[in-house]
Amino acid sequence: MGNKIHPIGFRLGPVYTWTSRWFATDKRYKNLLLEDVRIRRALLVKLKPAGIARVEIERSINKVGIIVFVARPGVVIGRGGTGTEDLKKYIVKDLLNIKDDDKNAPKVDIKVEPVKEPNLDAHIVATGIADQLAKRMPSKRIMKQTVERVMTAGAKGVKIRLGGRINGAEIARVEHDEDGILPLSSIKEKIDFAQIPAYTRSGYIGVKVWICQR
Repeated sequence: MGNKIHPIGFRLGPVYTWTSRWFATDKRYKNLLLEDVRIRRALLVKLKPAGIARVEIERSINKVGIIVFVARPGVVIGRGGTGTEDLKKYIVKDLLNIKDDDKNAPKVDIKVEPVKEPNLDAHIVATGIADQLAKRMPSKRIMKQTVERVMTAGAKGVKIRLGGRINGAEIARVEHDEDGILPLSSIKEKIDFAQIPAYTRSGYIGVKVWICQR
């Protein structure tokens, strides 16, 4: 079972919580869901230099709380908090389309939380692998160095899987590397997972990373 479903979705409740926390009914649910997807996609691109890991969104009656987890908080906060204010304006005007004279608009609150150990976050690790593949670095060296770095950071196990025209090959293939233990069928184990595409000259290379954090 552990190999057939999403590792994080399999552990929602006992280990992980939902990244979007709010309640809505009927048509409002559809609009808020699409709004969350738009916010999350835009922030993952905009805050990529800060090493963004995930975005959590909480909504109440008249408030929208956005929690951004990044490896380098100083890049987002900026000098004197100017970066956070610019990010808030970007979310309010460009993503939420809230006008200045709208009195019924919800209040937007942004929190920036640091990721204590970036090498134990699957999204950050997968993004790093994808960036190195885009620079045409050898895939086996990338996987070996990444596995060593993750295990040194304190992980119980790690698995990396690449799929596509690796290193510009004519025929697509799959390569993988792993170390430690990775009990995917055990719900109590905290296993982080991420899937990121690497945009290379030969086409997309799929990058999947599993990390057993504890």
